[in-house]
Amino acid sequence: MVATAAHSIMDHLPQLIDGMPPLAGWSDRLQAATQGTDPLYLEHTNLRLSDISAGFAIALHMHQPTIPAGQNGQLINNLQHMFEHPYDGDNHNAGPFAYCYARMGDFIPELVEQGCNPRVMLDYSGTLLWGLQQMNRHDILDKLRRITCDAKYQPHVEWLGTFWGHAVAPSTPIPDIELHIRAWQHHFAALFGWEALSRVRGFSPPEMHLPNHPDTLYTLVKALKDCGYQWLMVQEHTIETLEGQGIQQPHLPHRLVAKNSQGEVAEITVLIKTQGSDTKLVGQMQPFAEAKTLQPMPLGDQMVPPLVSQISDGENGGVMMNEFPSMFKRCWHEMRQQGGGRVGTVGLLGTEYLELLAAAGVTAAQFPTCQGIGQHRLWQHVGDRPTPDAVQSAIATIQAEDGNFHMEGSSWTSDRSWVEGYGNVMQPMQQLSARFHQAVQAGKLGDERSPTYHRALLHNLLLETSCFRYWGQGAWTEYAQTIYRRGLAALTSR
Repeated sequence: MVATAAHSIMDHLPQLIDGMPPLAGWSDRLQAATQGTDPLYLEHTNLRLSDISAGFAIALHMHQPTIPAGQNGQLINNLQHMFEHPYDGDNHNAGPFAYCYARMGDFIPELVEQGCNPRVMLDYSGTLLWGLQQMNRHDILDKLRRITCDAKYQPHVEWLGTFWGHAVAPSTPIPDIELHIRAWQHHFAALFGWEALSRVRGFSPPEMHLPNHPDTLYTLVKALKDCGYQWLMVQEHTIETLEGQGIQQPHLPHRLVAKNSQGEVAEITVLIKTQGSDTKLVGQMQPFAEAKTLQPMPLGDQMVPPLVSQISDGENGGVMMNEFPSMFKRCWHEMRQQGGGRVGTVGLLGTEYLELLAAAGVTAAQFPTCQGIGQHRLWQHVGDRPTPDAVQSAIATIQAEDGNFHMEGSSWTSDRSWVEGYGNVMQPMQQLSARFHQAVQAGKLGDERSPTYHRALLHNLLLETSCFRYWGQGAWTEYAQTIYRRGLAALTSR
């Protein structure tokens, strides 16, 4: 529940601060809005666990980076750049992409009015949300606001938090992990309100990239818990059992155990995204088809419906742009005809599913446990008394034995390194982050609500965007260099 104590007018978040989204400065109000533990969906859900044989949960990931490619090199969204350069590459897709960002605002009300029982989870990067503001695409934001804030549609839509700048956690400077999480929360609250933020309980890491270095994974899990998140979506192949085996029950919630090099432990519930990154999985609603083949499974001392969880880019590729709308609608109508979408195979939201399990007496302590991939092998070398030196030594020893072993994390793109070959981005990232935190500690950036602080923070977070280390050397790494130089300048300008 959102705290009911009265708050001052200063708790009101401006939608923009000198043209930038609010990314920090309202920590107390943020804490009050995100620490609720009361169930969100139990009072409103029309589903009963005993009526369900299996469920599926789909999430749509939406992202466009911010790049210094506007007039006179100003920061604009890549979507705007696509519109302004329609004959470059696949930029002709700008219009369809923009509609993809809005269309759930049409589909959900339409399906609800038709007696269907739809469910969808949404994950929008902070840079995309800012880009929509910069482009004055209030048509898109208003549609999203309707399905987010109208009580009629809240049982059908769940937002997932993410890193504001679409940074990949394993190679993000550790002090910036929580900054990204809280920046997204600030921005989301500015657009949709504190009450809407209080209903964001699940988290979607960019690129499904989960750290496996003990200290980074611990930092991420602890930051998520401190920021009020109750569960995390992870890719099946980024985790292992505590015995180092593959996950045997990916359709059940697990408990992710994160132990750092000093022996401290943090835990969080995870829902497991199965299979790969192919947008066809969601575009053709294959999670629904898979769920129809499943039956209740033992969890604790009960039989519970399994959940097929899947996330996909919400706009990329012909399947998502063209085939998904009709498949999405067809599935909900099929379920409506076979029990109103409430019996047998049904769609669920992540938090809704976990709350139904909790109401049935299934606690997180009964969930199977897991850890970051490769950690069993690491802890075997470290032993029972971990220290930073012991962990570092063990990593070096294993890497000498096995050139494929690494602590760079794992994602759906596990064949791609976000570090190797990107020294011209990684080094500036580390340097700008260090300089930013030094300036903060020295009091050089002033109040966190000030434009000066925001400009410095903005560039620090933008430089860590994954896109600058996805497309190879060239224009994108040059964008990163530009943002780095401007970030340094922002640290010294008052």
